[in-house]
Amino acid sequence: MIRYIKGIIYHQMDSSIIVENSSGIGFNIMIPSGSSFYKLTDGEEVKVHTSMIVKEDDISLYGFSDREELELFELLITVSGIGAKGAMSIMSVLSPNALKLAIASGDSKSISKANGVGKKTAERIIIDLKDKLGSFDETELDAHIDDKIFVNDDTRSEAKIALISLGYSQQEAENAISKIKGESLSIEDYIKLALKQM
Repeated sequence: MIRYIKGIIYHQMDSSIIVENSSGIGFNIMIPSGSSFYKLTDGEEVKVHTSMIVKEDDISLYGFSDREELELFELLITVSGIGAKGAMSIMSVLSPNALKLAIASGDSKSISKANGVGKKTAERIIIDLKDKLGSFDETELDAHIDDKIFVNDDTRSEAKIALISLGYSQQEAENAISKIKGESLSIEDYIKLALKQM
């Protein structure tokens, strides 16, 4: 079982990165959309916490920036009906703190915003994981409340789609929008600020 990989980013794609280790072996690692790894550039050193999913005809690595993200992913895939792709979809629209908050508060609507995750599945996640997550520090969640606001903001999603329609790649659009912090903005403002990041 490969639990983490250290190396340099060899190449970035829309849903994965290739990390080359010191032995010159390149690992293709699936990562959540909007992952902090997308803020890095090719050639930079990284440590990726990984979960290896072995199937009859496939072996895949799923990577995360820290152990908290990794543990949440592995909790999600214990839920009936949630595979690795479904878990990645959820973690692509909710930060770890936002996901914890959604589960703790019974917010199935936020969870069901993930592609391929319906209301019933979101409710099952809440039922199955609420007790497993245990208690958490409300102050810590408050400190990261912007994560929940921005990751789930439909305006940001629409701005990303607009940037892609202008010819930018999904990765470029996500990278630019992820750098925008502050109060909720209009689509036009997001696009203007994102274009300055390009």
